[in-house]
Amino acid sequence: MRATLHHSWLVAFTLLVAGCGQVWNDPYPAAERGQNILYTAFTQRPKHLDPVQSYSEDEAIFLSQIYEPPLQYHYLKRPFQLEPMAAVQMPLLREYDAEGHLLPKGSDPARIARSEYEIHIRPGIHYQPHPAFAVDAKGEPVYWKLQERDLAEKRGLGDFPETGTRELTSDDFVYQIKRLAHPRLHSPVLELMSDYIIGLKDLQARLLADEKAGRVSPQGGWIDLRRYPLSGIEVVDRYTYRIGIKGTYPQFPYWLAMSFFAPLPYEADRFFSQPGMAERNLTLDWWPVGTGPYMLMENNPNARMVLARNPNFHGETYPCEGERGDREAGLLVDCGKAMPFVDKVVFTREKESIPYWNKFLQGYYDASGVSSDNFDQAVQMGGQGDVTLSDDMVAKGIKLNTSVAPTVMYMGFNMLDPVVGGNSERARKLRLALSIAIDQEEFISVFLNGRGLPAMHPIPPGISGYREGKAGINPYVYDWVDGKPSRKSVDEARRLLVEAGYPGGRDEKTGEPLVINLDTTGTGLGDKSSVDWLSKQLKKLDIQLVVRATDYNRFQDKIRKGNAQLFYWGWNADYPDPENFLFLLHGAQGKVKSQGENASNYENPEYDRLFERMKAMPDGPERTAIIERMLAILQHDAPWVWGFYEKAYTLQHGWVYNRKPGKIIRNTLKYQRIDVAAREQKRGEWNTPVLWPLLLVVALGALLVAPAVIHYRRREQAAADGN
Repeated sequence: MRATLHHSWLVAFTLLVAGCGQVWNDPYPAAERGQNILYTAFTQRPKHLDPVQSYSEDEAIFLSQIYEPPLQYHYLKRPFQLEPMAAVQMPLLREYDAEGHLLPKGSDPARIARSEYEIHIRPGIHYQPHPAFAVDAKGEPVYWKLQERDLAEKRGLGDFPETGTRELTSDDFVYQIKRLAHPRLHSPVLELMSDYIIGLKDLQARLLADEKAGRVSPQGGWIDLRRYPLSGIEVVDRYTYRIGIKGTYPQFPYWLAMSFFAPLPYEADRFFSQPGMAERNLTLDWWPVGTGPYMLMENNPNARMVLARNPNFHGETYPCEGERGDREAGLLVDCGKAMPFVDKVVFTREKESIPYWNKFLQGYYDASGVSSDNFDQAVQMGGQGDVTLSDDMVAKGIKLNTSVAPTVMYMGFNMLDPVVGGNSERARKLRLALSIAIDQEEFISVFLNGRGLPAMHPIPPGISGYREGKAGINPYVYDWVDGKPSRKSVDEARRLLVEAGYPGGRDEKTGEPLVINLDTTGTGLGDKSSVDWLSKQLKKLDIQLVVRATDYNRFQDKIRKGNAQLFYWGWNADYPDPENFLFLLHGAQGKVKSQGENASNYENPEYDRLFERMKAMPDGPERTAIIERMLAILQHDAPWVWGFYEKAYTLQHGWVYNRKPGKIIRNTLKYQRIDVAAREQKRGEWNTPVLWPLLLVVALGALLVAPAVIHYRRREQAAADGN
């Protein structure tokens, strides 16, 4: 019996120690250990992975690794610079007058009746392995005539054992452009693109008519868009196509770097349109089909998304040029090497910031943002506003990347509102008074840990039209003092309030207190702490704030109908051109008038005329002068409380290479490299189990049990002696 008890304790101790090895808290499968995998996280589940529907940052991180539009942004160069991606070279632009005559370069935009972009794509690009391309011995598609019974056990692409591929052609790009007009897809850019792409609006009308009449397909079935002509698009040959644009639109090449204009094979569209597919999440909205460096292998948007290397990827090499400082930062070490560098990218959904942060510190995420909850642990702010990593982060070999994002956050006035809206001097001075009183510097310090710059107008740093120094300040809200902008005093705001007819925060005619209504969703910038802060800002002027919080859908409805008064809003650049920000205040884009992106419903005839001129002009001194006049008009009219430009802070472990901030560039994963051995070593160091408490428990347990064991042995021995 003694030997049995001793053996039990030994087994328990052995199991205890064995269970406390290096990977005791590793959240990933043991089979992934030591593999060339990049680990990251996502917080919001993607809603659309169909490139014709997706228009969200949360979705772009996946789509941009899978799809290859004609163009992309150079990974290292700043300002952002377009370069070929699926295309062989930059598009060839031809411009024609109303009679169809070819115009010389640099012609007056007013003479240009039609622009034509000719795009040559690279031969030899093939799609990822996919069942939509699978064919039998006779060359017939394997999976194009599936019945309900054939799909009984199908839940993912891996359930289709046969796959195939084919070469990318110009027809695939044209097919995707036609999908913008698909009557059931509701592309968010259809209205904008139909104003430019010749024939797109007509195609939409024909598809809608045929759909209504039941001529295109069975309900919910496949629409063969190849049968529908699009007058503005011409397929020249297997690798060449042309896009016709009404008038001139110099910003159009930027759109050619977005997934809306990535190629899509008709075979995939037909495959996923079969009955029974959508009910099993077998759709293009769930399973993208591309030619890029990665393909989606696992889609569980509530827990885990996995991208794996596309074995059919045509290949691409790491850039050898960048901007000043890139070489010193080690960003050119991999010059000319084949990409992608990692074999797989694993995304884990994290709904809370604390678990995300802790896993990063343990080495289980390769990079992380810096939230307000962990800012002080990660970053130290110097007396001159300089930012450095904390000693703990430095000791771990963690690196900090900072950049000003091409984003503007603001508070919009509804210019249709009878109190704060309109073009009267009374309303304008009220808006200016509020703009001065709401201290953006304090907001940035309190709520953003200093990660922002006060906005002077819609255009953020890094975008043409933004100006540094005294020339760049908003003179209605700031003075230039001691070499830097200084917010005007509250006394100046009170003076403006008196001139607006609200002395002491009361209507001088009725004596009623002035009440400003903030419409919000109650989350993000509309949460309680920021609303309480805003109430204090308005109290400086004796103005009362009433918060009208609703759910997101109701809030959107208020904005669409023009029933809001003051609201938080923001915009992240689609492309690096001032037009992409200035159109947010273009009268024709009014939310109520046309459901555009001008949520403030601002209209100024001079501004609108200048916008129409500016958007059609190439960059140059004349365009710059027009933009400066437009900004001066906006600063005078104050349709927004100019908020702030975001500063992005990201952290990365020392084993991660080739990460460079650039929010407009979204296809970043192919450039990144991981030193797997270094990561394994650090994970082992940082996650070594602390055994002494467990050993202490074992020892105490042994001490407690020992008397009973000894007593039991004596009784057994006595019984044996008696016999």
